[in-house]
Amino acid sequence: MYKIFSLFVFSKLFLFLLAFTALSDQNIKDQFPNSFLYSKPIEYIPNVWSAIGATGPPTYDNTGHNNNLSFIITNEGVVVINAGASSTLAQALHDEIKAITDQPVILVINENGQGHAMLGNSYWIDQGVPILAHEDAIEEFEENGPQILNRMIGYNRDKANGTRLVLPTISFDDKYIINLANLSIEVLYLGPAHSPGDISVWIPSKKLVIAGDMAFHERLLPIFSETNTKEWINTWENKFEKLNAIYVIPGHGHPTNMEQVRRYTRDYLVYLREKIGSFLENGGELKDAYYVDQTPFSHLHTFDELATRNAGRVYEEMEFE
Repeated sequence: MYKIFSLFVFSKLFLFLLAFTALSDQNIKDQFPNSFLYSKPIEYIPNVWSAIGATGPPTYDNTGHNNNLSFIITNEGVVVINAGASSTLAQALHDEIKAITDQPVILVINENGQGHAMLGNSYWIDQGVPILAHEDAIEEFEENGPQILNRMIGYNRDKANGTRLVLPTISFDDKYIINLANLSIEVLYLGPAHSPGDISVWIPSKKLVIAGDMAFHERLLPIFSETNTKEWINTWENKFEKLNAIYVIPGHGHPTNMEQVRRYTRDYLVYLREKIGSFLENGGELKDAYYVDQTPFSHLHTFDELATRNAGRVYEEMEFE
């Protein structure tokens, strides 16, 4: 039975990737012109869907849909992962869900405290849907929410209408388990990673992880001032990798597998830390650290925007380790 299921999934994945390979260019402004969503939701494995966001920055053209908006359909309701970057975008996702299933949305999960995870909360709250997030993500959004909202209004203009700051209604600190019908969904805080309160959604029976910003592969991962790259690597090796997931839906970019996201997340972090470590040992200064060689990753989307910034931030982190 498992072999039959796997063959079905792999054939579906092949068709999924074949359909979207030509559309993975970050310069394409909108792949789904009939909706505010950047792309139409696709069923990745049975009952697990994702609307893949643009791999470039949030813009008016993509309505801020530059992350993945996923949802899981069960016989007891739909669980949505990420509220969207605005009320407008959240409604667009909900419209697509209602066209696919009659099951109501019963829970929204914010994968972290960033705008494209939480700003759509206002729409879902108005629908009476509870919202779950890690306590650190809630604290981050509570502290920086006004600035996050203003940035979104700046690029989204009229598409920001109706969006207001709404905090999640349910918090957790380690693990939150959702049992629906015959499906168990585990919402996991595995440890420090990309940003405060990053979580992954793990479906053990399907060997699938909706990784959130734990994992990147089509676009270069951004390193923030609060990111601890050493701890991110530890979380990856000691917790995330040990899930032994077969299928991975990352926070950005198309669904893939563990080997691919390891190459462009864990291996990139290790590579950059080794480059900066050697640079520091040789007495290098910050002004030159920005330009350490990162060419093995130069084909990734947003490389030009992020590579030098990432190097500078890793230098500042490792200088005092």
